[in-house]
Amino acid sequence: MEKCYLLFGSNLGDKDEIFAKACLLINNRCGRVVEVSAAYESEPWGFEAEEWFLNRVIVMETALSPEELLRHLLDIEAELGRVRHPDIQGYTSRTADLDILYYGSHVIRSERLTVPHPRLHLRRFALLPMCEVTPDWVHPLLNMTQTELLQCCPDNSIVREIPTETHEKP
Repeated sequence: MEKCYLLFGSNLGDKDEIFAKACLLINNRCGRVVEVSAAYESEPWGFEAEEWFLNRVIVMETALSPEELLRHLLDIEAELGRVRHPDIQGYTSRTADLDILYYGSHVIRSERLTVPHPRLHLRRFALLPMCEVTPDWVHPLLNMTQTELLQCCPDNSIVREIPTETHEKP
């Protein structure tokens, strides 16, 4: 079993409900969800949108290969209403986005998958929940902990934790 760190993001629909469904589907198809971070609200990164994002880190254990895990996560995104438009370049609003941040300490570079996530160290909305669940986890390429990555992160976008009374952990 490999410990994996996933980033959930959504800025369309009932974000709490979509997150709960995503965790259930991940647990049923991909492995075992062992922990989730608090909920964080973040402004859209890399594009303009009216709705802000709900972001959470999901910690899971899986026996799936990285490519199998990716395939299941893409299927789950589609089942949760994500539509990918092949003619649209760049970022867009979405009901569900599931990114593999880390697959154990493995470094993976394939045609379809790069792990650790290549932009993780540039995104406060990913680093803040990572610091919550595993502040001392060392990035296998950058040799820095999540806390150190957050301290060096050039991203100054607004990311704020949502109080737990409005967002319960599943």
